[in-house]
Amino acid sequence: MAVDILNELAWRDAINQVTDEDGLRELTQKESIGLYAGIDPTGDSMHIGHLIPFMILKRFQLVGHKPVIVVGGGTGSIGDPSGKKSERKLLSQEDVAANVEKIRAQMAKLFGENGFTIVNNNDWLGQMSLLGMLRDYGKLFSINSMLAKDVVASRLEAGISFTEFTYQILQAIDFYELYQREHVRLQIGGSDQWGNITNGVDLIHKLVANDAPAFGLTVPLLLKSDGTKFGKTEGGAVWLDPEKTTPFEFYQFWLNTADADVEKMLKFFTFLTQDEVANLVADLAKNASERHAQRRLAQEVTTFVHGEEAMHTAEVMTNVLFGNADVATLTTDQVAVLAGNVPTFTVNNAEIGLLDLVVAAGFEKSKTAARRSVKDGAVRVNGVQIKDEDAVINPADKYDGKYVIVKRGKKKWAVAVIK
Repeated sequence: MAVDILNELAWRDAINQVTDEDGLRELTQKESIGLYAGIDPTGDSMHIGHLIPFMILKRFQLVGHKPVIVVGGGTGSIGDPSGKKSERKLLSQEDVAANVEKIRAQMAKLFGENGFTIVNNNDWLGQMSLLGMLRDYGKLFSINSMLAKDVVASRLEAGISFTEFTYQILQAIDFYELYQREHVRLQIGGSDQWGNITNGVDLIHKLVANDAPAFGLTVPLLLKSDGTKFGKTEGGAVWLDPEKTTPFEFYQFWLNTADADVEKMLKFFTFLTQDEVANLVADLAKNASERHAQRRLAQEVTTFVHGEEAMHTAEVMTNVLFGNADVATLTTDQVAVLAGNVPTFTVNNAEIGLLDLVVAAGFEKSKTAARRSVKDGAVRVNGVQIKDEDAVINPADKYDGKYVIVKRGKKKWAVAVIK
């Protein structure tokens, strides 16, 4: 294979550590390999922090390699101590199984229908007996070496259970199983996974051959320019599940990227070329107020995660809420999206006085105050400015009789949902 994927990753600042960079480069340029990253189903959705290793898997896929995604139905029942100061709360087997299916569906959206494989490590870990695991694998792991791993060493003072202590063995078994089953030669993970990954490489070398082609690569911890961890917001996690974080909110997260972070995010979270990124960064330096780079970032990542239609709807909502777009041009479906991102209230399927509508929207506390707002021209209904305080609004006039959009001033929005 002609593409030097490692050079591409280096330009994108996406490599933290590699077990044997020269060996991996030679192998990936010579043949198509299987490679994997895993995620434990500790929740029912991925968030944008989880995307980090899977962006690397996607880049390998685009140049002809074969990603394998491990959804950890087995390891998720145990709990990974990585990055945790205390024991994880164990989930029930039913919750783990339900989360596996939801994450599996999200992965299918990211990687398409062909050219990748999704597996559940419970398929092999769940079949092992305790005695079998101890005899077949336990003898190959040194307690001294396991204690020295950062993820364990950092927990010794606070304490770590035997359950979580054995997690690194289970992850190593995953790598060995996938080496045999799926031609996997490379494991990718976050920087906190280095110890677990090297355990897997060592296990393959012991069970297969000292020179068996098994490699590990970790991705750097992604920090913003202010030193804070990427993906952390005041409102909490930014989820891939549109029910938890709407595509509009998702789009807004990327659109609001600080100027100092845009180049880093364009490199890491988009598939734009070096020239395309360079041009956007140069434009940002000259026309920062236009935010073209942020808009392109938001377009690319939202399309990747939610699809082109959802991205376009998010742009329409952005232009409505923060630009000069006319809400009268919105479709009923688009108003439904708007209703999911601004305050909503319900009204009966009957004509309603404008003043009552303004009060019901929460814009004013009384009809007297609402009357002043209307007279001042501050109120718009379905995009139309109304100054007649005696006006009556008929919900059937617009949006299939399902919604009425109310706006006060430049920034206050509400949508009436018709009962």
